[in-house]
Amino acid sequence: MQVSVESIGALERRMEVQVPAERVEKAVDDRLAQMSRTVRLKGFRPGKVPVKVVRQQFGEQVRQEVLGDVMQTTFNEAITQESLNPAAGPRIEPISLEQGADLKYRAVFEVIPQVELKPLDALVVERLVAEVTEADVDAMIQNLREQRPTYNDVERAAEDTDRVTVDFVGTIDGVAFEGGSGEGVPVDLGAGRMLADFESGLKGMSAGETKTIEVTFPEGYAASNLAGKTAAFEVTVKSVQARQLPELDDEFCLAYGVEEGGIERLRAEVTENMQRELADAIRAQVKNQLFDELLKANELEVPKSMVETQVREMQLDAGRRMGARDVSQLPSADSFQEAARRRVALSLLVGEVIREGKLEVDQQRVQTRFDELAQQLPDGDQSLQQYRTNPQFRRQMEAVVLEEQVIDWLLERVQVTDKPASFKDIMKFGA
Repeated sequence: MQVSVESIGALERRMEVQVPAERVEKAVDDRLAQMSRTVRLKGFRPGKVPVKVVRQQFGEQVRQEVLGDVMQTTFNEAITQESLNPAAGPRIEPISLEQGADLKYRAVFEVIPQVELKPLDALVVERLVAEVTEADVDAMIQNLREQRPTYNDVERAAEDTDRVTVDFVGTIDGVAFEGGSGEGVPVDLGAGRMLADFESGLKGMSAGETKTIEVTFPEGYAASNLAGKTAAFEVTVKSVQARQLPELDDEFCLAYGVEEGGIERLRAEVTENMQRELADAIRAQVKNQLFDELLKANELEVPKSMVETQVREMQLDAGRRMGARDVSQLPSADSFQEAARRRVALSLLVGEVIREGKLEVDQQRVQTRFDELAQQLPDGDQSLQQYRTNPQFRRQMEAVVLEEQVIDWLLERVQVTDKPASFKDIMKFGA
């Protein structure tokens, strides 16, 4: 087999392959002989059809099938012979398929670039450092209280944190518009779920009062037909209710799964969760910085075919989250180009880190991850067994663990500087 390779771009290769006619004809003869033992033809007993008859009936069809198989097989042999690493399947263009002559074809494909990591000790990463304080826990407990409020009718003007139930009709230039009216709509003042002008206009109103509130829609409003326009809402307040937060008692603790130990036990569990969230947030920020610095220091030409594949996956993923029903509803591919290119470049760099560091999945860490998962599941061990025996989920868990090992390996080699911060700042940054 003769092979020649030509570079036609930074990563694109054009390879011409010539396969001896004898190999092709032998493959055709072998396929026909195999068929003669299985094919059923009228007038012949099963397994007794002469090869000559099979050739007459199916020769051309078999030859086309064999040519395709031989081109695929010899392509794989050729890239191994030439030490090439294709990024995706080739575009194969036949040159000569003439019977009795050597098979010749051309394969055009991209190769995965060779990656050589620049010195890692030149990379600098800033790691935020913080502790969960009593004040942080107090704030979280208050947040939990605010998630379970009750509301009671009051005979006074509405103020922040009140729930105001309203009927309203909105018009623009005297004309009602779609979505501009409602009946018995509850509005929690200060929650920011309604436009600021609307909420502000409700403050100071009492049950039974009616007035007109002017509301200007933001320029970037989701409903483009309303963006930047001013509407007049005639609003009637049906009721004003004051918010009341629950007491920090056993009933409150029970609502968050704490059956014994009361508020002290709840604070301990909240603290533990916050510490875990803080560690995860710090780790995520460090990972993002590491990968950013790795990309800056190691600029790569990435295969277009790999980027296109990644873009397609991102489109489909976004479409599933959006509830898209067909391809026409998928987001534009252009919006994913940069992110896809980054993902491909990172996958190549991380792959080189794994190779250079001789990293293998730490199965003990995988087991620890499964144990942590079991603690979060309502039926613990039973659900965990299902996850463990699911090959796809196990591969996903192993990928997570291997990425953690990559980060650990990099952190041992780059420059890390610690910067004091607060829980609130770190979590806000992470969000």
